[in-house]
Parts: sequence; C-alpha cells; structure tokens
Amino acid sequence: MERDREHPVHLPAALDEEKLAESALALLSLTLHGRRVWKALDWNLMNYLFRKGWITDPVSKAKSLLLTEEGEELAKVFLAKHFRRKSTNRSG
Repeated sequence: MERDREHPVHLPAALDEEKLAESALALLSLTLHGRRVWKALDWNLMNYLFRKGWITDPVSKAKSLLLTEEGEELAKVFLAKHFRRKSTNRSG
C-alpha cells in the first residue's frame, strides 16, 4: 500500500503497537475540536505532569521540554508496565 511506504512505522518490537495506537488516539482526543486534533498533548494534561514533577514547565516558546529525572525513570516503568508485549513475536 502506498500509505505504508510513505509513513513507515518503527516501534520497538517489544512493545504492543495496538495498545500504543489506541492510547495515542485516546490522548489526541483530549484536544478534539470537531474532528480536528492537535499533534500534541492536551495542555491540562501537560500541566498535570508538571505539577507531579515529571516534566519541566510546558509553558514556553520551545517546542520541546525535558523529563525530570523522576519522570524519565517513571516513563520507562510505565512504558513497560502498560505496553510491553507478552512475547516479542509480532503477528501479521
């Protein structure tokens, strides 16, 4: 399919891409206006992550931010906890 060639997907084999896709779609829906969504996380969610001390202040002109040390460690834990495949064999 042409779409597949133009938009390759390179996710770690150890992660469940279906769970990742479903979660990403759910998070994108937090910015929903009609059928349009931002290609970013909801500001309220970003502020919540900042309050928890997991990221640096999201309010800036920069297009990126930093994970705190705690945020970086927790991100690894949560990724494995919620998205690790039962086995690394991909089907289909």
